Amino acid sequence: MRTMHKAAFSVIAALAVVLAGCSTPGSDGGDDPESQVTQTDQGTPDQTGQDTAAGGSDAGDAVTLEYWLWDANQTPQYQACADAFTAANPSININITQTGWVDYWNNLTNNLAAGTGPDVFIDHLNYFPQFLNDGVIVNLQPLIDRDDIDMSGYYPTLADLWKNQEGDSFGLPKDWDTVALFYNKDLMEEAGYTQEDLWALTWNPEDGGTYEQMIAHLTVDENGVRGDEEGFDKSKVATYGIAMEINGAGFSQAQLSPYFFSTGWQFTDKNPWGTKYNFDDQRYKDTVAWWQALIEKGYTNTIETMTSMDANALDSFGAGKFAIVPNGDWMMSSFEALPDVTVNYAPTPIGPSGERASMFNGLTDAINAASSHQEEAWEWVKFLGSVECQSIVASHGVVFPAQQAASDEALRVAEENGRDVSPFMVHVEEGTTFAPPITMHYADVLALMNPLFDAIMQGQESVDALDGMNQEINALFE
Repeated sequence: MRTMHKAAFSVIAALAVVLAGCSTPGSDGGDDPESQVTQTDQGTPDQTGQDTAAGGSDAGDAVTLEYWLWDANQTPQYQACADAFTAANPSININITQTGWVDYWNNLTNNLAAGTGPDVFIDHLNYFPQFLNDGVIVNLQPLIDRDDIDMSGYYPTLADLWKNQEGDSFGLPKDWDTVALFYNKDLMEEAGYTQEDLWALTWNPEDGGTYEQMIAHLTVDENGVRGDEEGFDKSKVATYGIAMEINGAGFSQAQLSPYFFSTGWQFTDKNPWGTKYNFDDQRYKDTVAWWQALIEKGYTNTIETMTSMDANALDSFGAGKFAIVPNGDWMMSSFEALPDVTVNYAPTPIGPSGERASMFNGLTDAINAASSHQEEAWEWVKFLGSVECQSIVASHGVVFPAQQAASDEALRVAEENGRDVSPFMVHVEEGTTFAPPITMHYADVLALMNPLFDAIMQGQESVDALDGMNQEINALFE
Protein backbone atom coordinates (compact mmCIF):
# COMPACT_ATOMS: atom_id res chain seq x y z
CA MET A 1 0.00 0.00 0.00
CA ARG A 2 1.40 3.35 -0.97
CA THR A 3 1.56 5.75 1.87
CA MET A 4 2.05 9.02 0.00
CA HIS A 5 0.74 10.57 -3.17
CA LYS A 6 2.21 13.15 -5.49
CA ALA A 7 -0.62 15.63 -5.07
CA ALA A 8 -0.23 15.62 -1.32
CA PHE A 9 3.33 16.82 -1.69
CA SER A 10 2.96 19.50 -4.33
CA VAL A 11 3.94 22.01 -1.64
CA ILE A 12 7.51 20.70 -1.71
CA ALA A 13 9.36 20.51 -4.97
CA ALA A 14 12.48 19.27 -3.22
CA LEU A 15 13.87 18.72 0.29
CA ALA A 16 16.62 17.28 2.43
CA VAL A 17 16.53 11.39 6.54
CA VAL A 18 15.74 7.98 9.10
CA LEU A 19 17.00 5.81 11.77
CA ALA A 20 20.38 5.06 13.16
CA GLY A 21 23.58 7.07 13.41
CA CYS A 22 27.16 5.95 13.91
CA SER A 23 29.09 8.86 15.40
CA THR A 24 28.79 9.78 19.06
CA PRO A 25 28.91 13.55 19.53
CA GLY A 26 29.57 14.94 22.97
CA SER A 27 27.02 16.53 25.26
CA ASP A 28 26.23 20.16 24.68
CA GLY A 29 23.98 20.51 27.71
CA GLY A 30 26.25 22.72 29.82
CA ASP A 31 27.26 22.14 33.45
CA ASP A 32 23.76 21.47 34.83
CA PRO A 33 23.61 17.67 35.32
CA GLU A 34 19.87 17.69 34.62
CA SER A 35 20.55 18.89 31.09
CA GLN A 36 23.39 16.52 30.32
CA VAL A 37 23.13 13.81 27.68
CA THR A 38 23.86 10.33 28.99
CA GLN A 39 25.43 8.51 26.01
CA THR A 40 25.98 4.80 26.40
CA ASP A 41 26.67 3.10 23.10
CA GLN A 42 26.91 -0.27 24.85
CA GLY A 43 25.31 -1.75 27.91
CA THR A 44 22.27 -0.76 29.95
CA PRO A 45 21.14 2.87 30.40
CA ASP A 46 21.65 4.39 33.79
CA GLN A 47 19.37 3.43 36.65
CA THR A 48 17.96 6.96 36.81
CA GLY A 49 15.98 6.36 33.63
CA GLN A 50 14.49 3.18 35.06
CA ASP A 51 13.57 4.60 38.47
CA THR A 52 11.88 7.75 37.19
CA ALA A 53 9.32 5.88 35.10
CA ALA A 54 8.73 3.47 37.94
CA GLY A 55 7.75 6.35 40.22
CA GLY A 56 11.00 7.85 41.49
CA SER A 57 10.68 11.26 43.10
CA ASP A 58 12.40 14.51 42.19
CA ALA A 59 13.66 17.13 44.62
CA GLY A 60 11.20 19.96 45.28
CA ASP A 61 8.65 20.72 42.60
CA ALA A 62 11.00 20.09 39.68
CA VAL A 63 10.45 17.03 37.51
CA THR A 64 13.12 15.26 35.47
CA LEU A 65 11.83 13.33 32.48
CA GLU A 66 13.95 10.50 31.10
CA TYR A 67 14.02 10.50 27.29
CA TRP A 68 15.62 7.66 25.33
CA LEU A 69 16.77 7.63 21.71
CA TRP A 70 19.12 5.48 19.60
CA ASP A 71 20.63 7.84 17.03
CA ALA A 72 23.85 9.56 18.14
CA ASN A 73 23.67 11.84 15.09
CA GLN A 74 20.37 13.24 16.35
CA THR A 75 21.32 13.65 20.00
CA PRO A 76 22.57 17.27 19.68
CA GLN A 77 19.42 18.48 17.96
CA TYR A 78 17.14 16.95 20.57
CA GLN A 79 19.34 18.34 23.32
CA ALA A 80 18.77 21.73 21.72
CA CYS A 81 15.02 21.05 21.79
CA ALA A 82 15.30 19.98 25.44
CA ASP A 83 17.12 23.22 26.32
CA ALA A 84 14.44 25.29 24.60
CA PHE A 85 11.69 23.31 26.30
CA THR A 86 13.16 23.66 29.79
CA ALA A 87 13.72 27.40 29.23
CA ALA A 88 9.98 27.70 28.64
CA ASN A 89 9.10 25.16 31.35
CA PRO A 90 11.65 25.65 34.15
CA SER A 91 10.09 23.00 36.37
CA ILE A 92 10.61 20.23 33.81
CA ASN A 93 14.12 19.00 33.03
CA ILE A 94 14.92 16.52 30.26
CA ASN A 95 17.64 13.90 30.66
CA ILE A 96 18.55 12.28 27.34
CA THR A 97 20.02 8.79 27.13
CA GLN A 98 21.34 7.56 23.77
CA THR A 99 22.28 3.95 23.08
CA GLY A 100 23.01 2.06 19.88
CA TRP A 101 20.16 0.41 17.96
CA VAL A 102 20.48 -3.16 19.30
CA ASP A 103 21.05 -2.17 22.93
CA TYR A 104 18.28 0.41 22.71
CA TRP A 105 15.59 -2.09 21.84
CA ASN A 106 16.86 -4.79 24.17
CA ASN A 107 16.94 -2.38 27.11
CA LEU A 108 13.67 -0.69 26.22
CA THR A 109 11.57 -3.81 25.71
CA ASN A 110 12.91 -5.40 28.89
CA ASN A 111 12.24 -2.27 30.94
CA LEU A 112 8.76 -1.72 29.54
CA ALA A 113 7.85 -5.32 30.31
CA ALA A 114 9.00 -4.75 33.88
CA GLY A 115 7.02 -1.53 34.26
CA THR A 116 10.13 0.63 34.29
CA GLY A 117 12.12 2.51 31.64
CA PRO A 118 12.04 6.10 30.37
CA ASP A 119 9.11 8.48 30.62
CA VAL A 120 9.27 9.16 26.88
CA PHE A 121 11.07 7.29 24.11
CA ILE A 122 11.34 7.26 20.33
CA ASP A 123 9.06 4.59 18.88
CA HIS A 124 9.41 2.60 15.64
CA LEU A 125 6.66 1.14 13.49
CA ASN A 126 8.06 -2.37 13.73
CA TYR A 127 7.66 -2.34 17.52
CA PHE A 128 4.49 -0.26 17.72
CA PRO A 129 1.96 -3.11 17.34
CA GLN A 130 3.48 -5.14 20.15
CA PHE A 131 3.63 -2.11 22.45
CA LEU A 132 -0.05 -1.54 21.69
CA ASN A 133 -0.90 -5.13 22.46
CA ASP A 134 1.06 -5.06 25.72
CA GLY A 135 -0.52 -1.79 26.85
CA VAL A 136 2.84 -0.19 27.68
CA ILE A 137 2.33 3.08 25.74
CA VAL A 138 -0.20 5.82 26.37
CA ASN A 139 -3.14 6.50 24.08
CA LEU A 140 -2.63 10.15 23.12
CA GLN A 141 -6.00 10.67 21.45
CA PRO A 142 -7.77 12.04 24.57
CA LEU A 143 -4.88 14.47 25.09
CA ILE A 144 -4.83 15.48 21.42
CA ASP A 145 -8.58 16.15 21.60
CA ARG A 146 -8.36 17.96 24.94
CA ASP A 147 -5.60 20.31 23.79
CA ASP A 148 -7.02 20.67 20.27
CA ILE A 149 -3.76 19.66 18.57
CA ASP A 150 -3.74 20.55 14.87
CA MET A 151 -2.69 17.39 13.03
CA SER A 152 -3.03 18.98 9.58
CA GLY A 153 0.51 20.40 9.72
CA TYR A 154 2.11 16.97 9.39
CA TYR A 155 2.84 15.34 6.07
CA PRO A 156 -0.24 13.48 4.85
CA THR A 157 -0.64 9.89 6.12
CA LEU A 158 2.24 10.12 8.62
CA ALA A 159 -0.05 10.40 11.62
CA ASP A 160 -2.26 7.58 10.31
CA LEU A 161 0.60 5.11 10.66
CA TRP A 162 0.50 5.54 14.43
CA LYS A 163 -3.15 4.76 15.03
CA ASN A 164 -4.65 1.60 16.44
CA GLN A 165 -7.43 -0.23 14.66
CA GLU A 166 -9.99 1.98 16.42
CA GLY A 167 -8.36 5.14 15.03
CA ASP A 168 -6.74 6.42 18.22
CA SER A 169 -3.31 8.08 17.92
CA PHE A 170 -0.33 6.88 19.96
CA GLY A 171 2.26 9.34 18.68
CA LEU A 172 2.85 12.74 17.11
CA PRO A 173 5.03 12.38 13.99
CA LYS A 174 8.60 13.69 14.33
CA ASP A 175 10.27 12.85 11.00
CA TRP A 176 10.11 10.67 7.89
CA ASP A 177 12.57 8.98 5.56
CA THR A 178 13.15 7.30 2.22
CA VAL A 179 16.13 5.47 0.72
CA ALA A 180 18.51 6.08 -2.17
CA LEU A 181 21.86 4.93 -3.56
CA PHE A 182 24.87 6.38 -1.74
CA TYR A 183 27.76 6.28 -4.19
CA ASN A 184 31.46 7.10 -4.29
CA LYS A 185 31.64 10.08 -6.65
CA ASP A 186 35.20 9.43 -7.80
CA LEU A 187 34.66 5.72 -8.46
CA MET A 188 31.47 6.46 -10.39
CA GLU A 189 33.19 9.04 -12.57
CA GLU A 190 36.15 6.71 -13.19
CA ALA A 191 33.67 4.10 -14.39
CA GLY A 192 32.26 6.62 -16.86
CA TYR A 193 28.82 7.16 -15.33
CA THR A 194 27.05 10.52 -15.07
CA GLN A 195 24.24 11.62 -12.80
CA GLU A 196 21.90 11.43 -15.79
CA ASP A 197 22.86 7.79 -16.29
CA LEU A 198 22.06 7.03 -12.67
CA TRP A 199 18.60 8.57 -12.86
CA ALA A 200 17.79 6.45 -15.91
CA LEU A 201 18.77 3.06 -14.43
CA THR A 202 16.32 0.18 -14.79
CA TRP A 203 16.18 -3.10 -12.89
CA ASN A 204 14.51 -6.49 -13.16
CA PRO A 205 15.10 -9.78 -11.30
CA GLU A 206 15.88 -11.75 -14.47
CA ASP A 207 19.10 -10.11 -15.66
CA GLY A 208 19.31 -7.06 -13.38
CA GLY A 209 18.81 -4.60 -16.25
CA THR A 210 21.11 -1.61 -16.73
CA TYR A 211 21.40 -1.48 -12.95
CA GLU A 212 23.28 -4.77 -12.75
CA GLN A 213 25.38 -3.77 -15.74
CA MET A 214 26.52 -0.73 -13.80
CA ILE A 215 27.18 -2.78 -10.64
CA ALA A 216 29.31 -5.20 -12.63
CA HIS A 217 31.32 -2.39 -14.21
CA LEU A 218 31.92 -0.73 -10.82
CA THR A 219 33.28 -3.99 -9.39
CA VAL A 220 37.09 -4.18 -9.69
CA ASP A 221 39.43 -7.01 -8.70
CA GLU A 222 42.90 -6.62 -7.22
CA ASN A 223 44.44 -6.61 -10.72
CA GLY A 224 42.27 -3.71 -11.86
CA VAL A 225 39.96 -5.87 -13.97
CA ARG A 226 36.29 -4.89 -13.87
CA GLY A 227 33.47 -7.32 -13.25
CA ASP A 228 32.22 -7.11 -16.84
CA GLU A 229 35.68 -7.66 -18.36
CA GLU A 230 37.49 -10.83 -19.38
CA GLY A 231 39.75 -12.17 -16.66
CA PHE A 232 37.83 -10.75 -13.70
CA ASP A 233 38.78 -12.66 -10.52
CA LYS A 234 35.79 -12.78 -8.17
CA SER A 235 37.89 -14.36 -5.44
CA LYS A 236 40.07 -11.26 -5.16
CA VAL A 237 37.78 -8.25 -5.29
CA ALA A 238 39.22 -4.87 -4.32
CA THR A 239 36.03 -2.84 -4.79
CA TYR A 240 32.54 -4.32 -4.87
CA GLY A 241 29.98 -2.60 -7.05
CA ILE A 242 27.40 -2.67 -4.29
CA ALA A 243 27.33 -3.53 -0.58
CA MET A 244 25.38 -6.24 1.20
CA GLU A 245 25.03 -5.62 4.89
CA ILE A 246 24.78 -8.41 7.44
CA ASN A 247 22.01 -9.37 9.91
CA GLY A 248 19.49 -10.54 7.33
CA ALA A 249 17.60 -8.46 4.83
CA GLY A 250 14.14 -9.98 4.63
CA PHE A 251 12.50 -6.75 5.77
CA SER A 252 15.40 -4.64 4.59
CA GLN A 253 14.28 -1.04 4.46
CA ALA A 254 17.49 0.15 2.81
CA GLN A 255 18.92 -2.90 1.07
CA LEU A 256 16.26 -4.91 -0.76
CA SER A 257 12.86 -3.29 -0.27
CA PRO A 258 13.27 -0.91 -3.26
CA TYR A 259 13.54 -3.95 -5.54
CA PHE A 260 10.77 -5.91 -3.84
CA PHE A 261 8.30 -3.05 -4.09
CA SER A 262 9.24 -2.09 -7.65
CA THR A 263 7.91 -5.49 -8.81
CA GLY A 264 4.47 -4.66 -7.41
CA TRP A 265 4.95 -7.01 -4.43
CA GLN A 266 3.64 -6.20 -0.94
CA PHE A 267 4.63 -7.54 2.47
CA THR A 268 1.15 -8.48 3.63
CA ASP A 269 -2.44 -8.89 2.48
CA LYS A 270 -3.16 -5.41 3.81
CA ASN A 271 -1.17 -2.75 5.62
CA PRO A 272 -1.53 -1.86 8.40
CA TRP A 273 -2.78 -4.79 10.43
CA GLY A 274 -2.31 -7.50 7.85
CA THR A 275 -2.54 -11.14 8.90
CA LYS A 276 -0.91 -12.91 5.96
CA TYR A 277 2.66 -12.37 4.74
CA ASN A 278 3.69 -12.86 1.11
CA PHE A 279 7.25 -14.17 1.38
CA ASP A 280 6.25 -17.11 -0.82
CA ASP A 281 5.29 -14.81 -3.71
CA GLN A 282 7.36 -15.56 -6.81
CA ARG A 283 8.31 -11.90 -7.20
CA TYR A 284 9.83 -11.90 -3.73
CA LYS A 285 11.67 -15.16 -4.33
CA ASP A 286 12.98 -14.02 -7.71
CA THR A 287 14.33 -10.82 -6.16
CA VAL A 288 16.09 -12.72 -3.38
CA ALA A 289 17.55 -15.10 -5.98
CA TRP A 290 18.82 -12.14 -8.02
CA TRP A 291 20.62 -10.71 -5.01
CA GLN A 292 22.14 -14.09 -4.15
CA ALA A 293 23.38 -14.30 -7.77
CA LEU A 294 25.23 -11.00 -7.30
CA ILE A 295 27.19 -12.71 -4.52
CA GLU A 296 27.95 -15.68 -6.76
CA LYS A 297 29.19 -13.37 -9.50
CA GLY A 298 31.42 -11.47 -7.09
CA TYR A 299 29.66 -8.15 -7.58
CA THR A 300 28.74 -7.86 -3.90
CA ASN A 301 30.30 -9.21 -0.76
CA THR A 302 29.41 -12.35 1.16
CA ILE A 303 28.08 -12.23 4.71
CA GLU A 304 31.39 -13.62 5.90
CA THR A 305 33.33 -10.90 4.06
CA MET A 306 31.20 -8.15 5.59
CA THR A 307 31.89 -9.59 9.04
CA SER A 308 35.60 -9.06 8.42
CA MET A 309 35.01 -5.54 7.04
CA ASP A 310 34.55 -3.89 10.43
CA ALA A 311 31.01 -5.29 10.38
CA ASN A 312 29.48 -2.30 8.61
CA ALA A 313 29.27 -0.76 5.19
CA LEU A 314 30.05 2.77 6.35
CA ASP A 315 33.70 2.16 7.17
CA SER A 316 34.15 -0.07 4.13
CA PHE A 317 32.66 2.59 1.86
CA GLY A 318 35.11 5.10 3.34
CA ALA A 319 37.95 2.71 2.55
CA GLY A 320 36.88 2.41 -1.09
CA LYS A 321 35.69 -1.19 -0.77
CA PHE A 322 32.18 -0.38 -2.02
CA ALA A 323 31.14 1.87 -4.89
CA ILE A 324 27.47 1.91 -3.86
CA VAL A 325 25.70 1.47 -0.54
CA PRO A 326 21.89 1.58 -0.61
CA ASN A 327 20.83 3.44 2.51
CA GLY A 328 18.38 5.84 4.10
CA ASP A 329 18.60 9.60 4.41
CA TRP A 330 19.17 9.28 8.14
CA MET A 331 22.71 8.15 7.24
CA MET A 332 23.62 11.17 5.10
CA SER A 333 25.57 13.00 7.77
CA SER A 334 27.53 9.86 8.70
CA PHE A 335 28.61 9.20 5.11
CA GLU A 336 29.35 12.85 4.45
CA ALA A 337 31.64 12.92 7.49
CA LEU A 338 33.92 10.23 6.03
CA PRO A 339 37.39 11.55 5.19
CA ASP A 340 38.99 11.03 1.80
CA VAL A 341 35.77 10.11 -0.01
CA THR A 342 32.98 12.16 -1.58
CA VAL A 343 29.49 10.69 -1.37
CA ASN A 344 26.69 11.60 -3.76
CA TYR A 345 23.15 10.26 -4.03
CA ALA A 346 21.08 8.71 -6.78
CA PRO A 347 17.50 7.43 -6.77
CA THR A 348 16.65 3.75 -6.66
CA PRO A 349 16.30 2.15 -10.12
CA ILE A 350 13.05 1.86 -12.05
CA GLY A 351 11.68 -1.66 -11.65
CA PRO A 352 9.38 -3.99 -13.60
CA SER A 353 6.33 -2.05 -12.41
CA GLY A 354 7.63 0.94 -14.37
CA GLU A 355 8.24 2.89 -11.16
CA ARG A 356 10.90 3.37 -8.53
CA ALA A 357 10.10 2.36 -4.97
CA SER A 358 11.18 3.13 -1.44
CA MET A 359 10.02 2.04 1.95
CA PHE A 360 8.65 5.02 3.84
CA ASN A 361 9.14 5.21 7.57
CA GLY A 362 8.48 7.80 10.21
CA LEU A 363 9.10 7.99 13.93
CA THR A 364 7.12 9.29 16.88
CA ASP A 365 7.65 9.80 20.60
CA ALA A 366 5.75 7.47 22.91
CA ILE A 367 4.83 7.97 26.55
CA ASN A 368 5.56 5.07 28.85
CA ALA A 369 2.32 3.96 30.52
CA ALA A 370 4.34 3.36 33.71
CA SER A 371 5.61 6.95 33.93
CA SER A 372 4.63 8.79 37.08
CA HIS A 373 4.84 12.12 35.21
CA GLN A 374 2.19 11.68 32.53
CA GLU A 375 1.19 15.33 32.19
CA GLU A 376 4.78 16.56 32.03
CA ALA A 377 5.61 13.80 29.53
CA TRP A 378 2.72 14.95 27.34
CA GLU A 379 3.99 18.52 27.40
CA TRP A 380 7.41 17.28 26.21
CA VAL A 381 5.84 15.09 23.50
CA LYS A 382 3.74 18.02 22.31
CA PHE A 383 6.86 20.14 22.02
CA LEU A 384 8.75 17.39 20.15
CA GLY A 385 5.91 17.30 17.65
CA SER A 386 5.72 21.07 17.27
CA VAL A 387 6.97 23.31 14.48
CA GLU A 388 9.29 25.00 16.99
CA CYS A 389 11.21 21.85 17.93
CA GLN A 390 11.14 20.40 14.43
CA SER A 391 12.56 23.62 13.02
CA ILE A 392 15.46 23.22 15.46
CA VAL A 393 15.86 19.65 14.24
CA ALA A 394 15.74 20.80 10.61
CA SER A 395 18.49 23.35 11.20
CA HIS A 396 20.91 20.49 12.00
CA GLY A 397 20.34 18.98 8.55
CA VAL A 398 20.22 15.35 9.72
CA VAL A 399 16.60 14.31 9.14
CA PHE A 400 13.46 15.50 7.38
CA PRO A 401 10.90 16.85 9.86
CA ALA A 402 7.31 15.66 9.89
CA GLN A 403 5.94 19.19 10.14
CA GLN A 404 5.61 20.59 6.64
CA ALA A 405 6.34 24.08 7.95
CA ALA A 406 9.81 22.90 9.02
CA SER A 407 10.61 21.48 5.59
CA ASP A 408 11.82 24.76 4.16
CA GLU A 409 14.50 24.92 6.85
CA ALA A 410 15.70 21.38 6.06
CA LEU A 411 15.85 22.26 2.38
CA ARG A 412 17.76 25.47 3.07
CA VAL A 413 20.36 23.61 5.14
CA ALA A 414 20.77 21.00 2.41
CA GLU A 415 21.25 23.63 -0.28
CA GLU A 416 23.73 25.61 1.82
CA ASN A 417 25.78 22.45 2.28
CA GLY A 418 25.71 21.73 -1.44
CA ARG A 419 23.71 18.54 -1.01
CA ASP A 420 21.44 17.32 -3.77
CA VAL A 421 18.69 15.59 -1.80
CA SER A 422 16.32 15.14 -4.74
CA PRO A 423 17.02 11.37 -4.95
CA PHE A 424 15.27 11.02 -1.58
CA MET A 425 12.44 13.31 -2.60
CA VAL A 426 11.61 11.65 -5.92
CA HIS A 427 9.65 8.88 -4.20
CA VAL A 428 7.57 11.43 -2.32
CA GLU A 429 6.93 13.44 -5.46
CA GLU A 430 6.04 10.40 -7.58
CA GLY A 431 3.98 8.68 -4.90
CA THR A 432 6.12 5.56 -4.87
CA THR A 433 6.56 5.12 -1.13
CA PHE A 434 5.41 2.10 0.83
CA ALA A 435 4.98 1.54 4.56
CA PRO A 436 6.86 -1.18 6.42
CA PRO A 437 4.65 -4.05 7.56
CA ILE A 438 2.67 -2.94 10.59
CA THR A 439 1.57 -6.24 12.10
CA MET A 440 1.73 -8.25 15.26
CA HIS A 441 4.49 -10.84 15.86
CA TYR A 442 7.36 -8.74 14.48
CA ALA A 443 9.97 -10.43 16.71
CA ASP A 444 8.64 -13.89 15.86
CA VAL A 445 8.71 -13.13 12.14
CA LEU A 446 12.33 -12.00 12.40
CA ALA A 447 13.26 -15.12 14.35
CA LEU A 448 11.90 -17.30 11.55
CA MET A 449 13.17 -15.17 8.70
CA ASN A 450 16.73 -14.12 9.50
CA PRO A 451 18.40 -17.55 9.80
CA LEU A 452 16.82 -18.75 6.57
CA PHE A 453 17.56 -15.56 4.70
CA ASP A 454 21.21 -15.71 5.72
CA ALA A 455 21.36 -19.37 4.69
CA ILE A 456 20.01 -18.44 1.24
CA MET A 457 22.58 -15.68 0.89
CA GLN A 458 25.30 -18.19 1.81
CA GLY A 459 24.07 -20.66 -0.82
CA GLN A 460 23.00 -23.21 1.80
CA GLU A 461 19.28 -23.01 1.04
CA SER A 462 17.13 -22.49 -2.04
CA VAL A 463 14.67 -19.61 -2.30
CA ASP A 464 11.95 -22.26 -2.40
CA ALA A 465 12.54 -22.74 1.33
CA LEU A 466 10.74 -19.40 1.72
CA ASP A 467 7.46 -21.26 1.08
CA GLY A 468 7.69 -23.25 4.30
CA MET A 469 8.91 -20.24 6.25
CA ASN A 470 5.94 -18.20 5.05
CA GLN A 471 3.56 -20.91 6.21
CA GLU A 472 5.13 -20.87 9.67
CA ILE A 473 4.85 -17.07 9.81
CA ASN A 474 1.21 -17.02 8.77
CA ALA A 475 0.43 -19.70 11.33
CA LEU A 476 1.32 -17.14 13.99
CA PHE A 477 -1.82 -15.20 13.05
CA GLU A 478 -4.24 -18.13 13.19
